[in-house]
Amino acid sequence: MISVSQALEQIDKHCFTNKTATKRVQKTMGMVLAADVLSPIFMPPFRQSSMDGYAILHGGSEAYKVIGEVQAGNAENTPLKAGEAVRIFTGARVPDAADTVVMQEHVTREGDYITVDKMPNKNANVRPLGEQIATGDVALEKGTLLNEASIAFLAGLGIGKVTVYKAPKVSILVTGNELQQLGNKLKEGQVYESNSISLKLALNRIGVKKVKIYSVEDDLKSTTKAVEKCLKKSDLVLISGGISVGDYDFVKQALENNEVEEIFYKVNQRPGKPLWFGLKGDTNVYALPGNPASSLSCFYLYVLPLVKAQMG
Repeated sequence: MISVSQALEQIDKHCFTNKTATKRVQKTMGMVLAADVLSPIFMPPFRQSSMDGYAILHGGSEAYKVIGEVQAGNAENTPLKAGEAVRIFTGARVPDAADTVVMQEHVTREGDYITVDKMPNKNANVRPLGEQIATGDVALEKGTLLNEASIAFLAGLGIGKVTVYKAPKVSILVTGNELQQLGNKLKEGQVYESNSISLKLALNRIGVKKVKIYSVEDDLKSTTKAVEKCLKKSDLVLISGGISVGDYDFVKQALENNEVEEIFYKVNQRPGKPLWFGLKGDTNVYALPGNPASSLSCFYLYVLPLVKAQMG
């Protein structure tokens, strides 16, 4: 039997290797970046109007002739001379010859002429090229947890794919002849199985979506085969129940039969004393107590840190 601190130390020592994958940004909600993401463009990619109004060359006049119009998405670069203006809209490209945008609320227009009632400072309402970010700058750093805002930011830069840490594939193996699945009628001596539900939901909440649930009867042959199946399919195996020393607790022997290396068994704690941890290759295996409270307590203390570390 080992202490809690010793158990945590062993788990940290044997934490499985981080795996990465390149995914479309639309599919990375809740994932963590495995590398810095660099901007491929300037944002904005041109001098951009931040207001609806009129683009002018600042100074020397309060009256301007309107010689054209620039809408958002229009690439036209209207030439301007002193005393001339173009009607412009928010998000549109500011002509190279203009240096200021006057808000439409601050002008009086009569026909093709405007009079500026309130002259702004030079360069007002013009977002410079690359004001938000320049080409080659770090858009998001490694380790960033991706959410709807950060994903939209990357999409706005034209970044279609990013490298993220992969969430582990998890198998949950539930043991116990006394367990009945939710929705079925209880027979004499049975209780409803709930550990797989709590464990799967807890994993889902931190972004682990690939979770398979299996159940097995209390006999050594079936348990050994079930463990073998889980090991082949998973980066992480969570076994619920069957790890104590009763006559019908076959998990420890089934793990030995599958040549899973034992790192520790039993922790000096309550609840959760009969906790088993081991590995086979890159797959980590936890045998958790069958008691629902003990199972979830052990998950939060020992499994969750491992999974979070693996996911960056």
